[in-house]
Amino acid sequence: MVSGTDTTIVHFSGENHQPIFTNNLGDTLDLGFTIESVMYTNSNGNKLNGWMLKPKKITPQITLLHFHGNAGCLLSQYRAMSPLLDKGFQIFIFDYSGFGFSEGKATRRNVLIDANSTLSYLKERTDVKSTKLVIYGQSLGGHLSAVVAANRQAEIDALVIEAAFSSHKDIGAHFVPFFGRIFIKDGYSAKKSIHNYHKPLLVIHSTEDELIPFKLGKKIYAAANPPKDFFEIKHCHICGPTYYPDEIAAKIKLMVGVK
Repeated sequence: MVSGTDTTIVHFSGENHQPIFTNNLGDTLDLGFTIESVMYTNSNGNKLNGWMLKPKKITPQITLLHFHGNAGCLLSQYRAMSPLLDKGFQIFIFDYSGFGFSEGKATRRNVLIDANSTLSYLKERTDVKSTKLVIYGQSLGGHLSAVVAANRQAEIDALVIEAAFSSHKDIGAHFVPFFGRIFIKDGYSAKKSIHNYHKPLLVIHSTEDELIPFKLGKKIYAAANPPKDFFEIKHCHICGPTYYPDEIAAKIKLMVGVK
């Protein structure tokens, strides 16, 4: 049992850890959308936990595959994306190895394996096959999304990168100037990978982001091929869907040709 807010309590039920939201009196809360919690296996053999979020009153034409940042878990991360459910999207979010109920250890290598395995899992779902598929990465997940999208662009329709850093060396140099570039190994890099991506791209970054500098989002955009769009916003880190759900939804729909 986990407390969400002062009046919201979350219980997890069954082998798939299905969340049930109640108030402090035990009454089940209506979130306005449904959550299907699933367990599936990555290519390493680790079990991962994911949630499929669906609006109750709209038949989705677009599926968003969400790659979250390096903090929290599904219970906190779903809030960053849920405002887009009212705009006609269904959203699949998942925890990397070592996060939440997902097995394994959180490493750069495992995170990449998890992302690729989740895309493969999602492509096999019947409720996804009839929709456009867009990867939406935020923060660390935004950096990761560029790598996955570049390697598997034939399997997706578009890419959204919000509040991401351009490379591990770039973000390291921001926090530890000079020495950050020397001692931090890049591994994979959004700035390098985006060169090989040729489908529609939307980059979102806040000028008020206090965690990932705005200039790093611009670096990703500058390195990208058309068709591409940059959406400059205000407010906090990964707060785009919270403050700009209409604008972001419209831009995604335009990218994939859905009205």
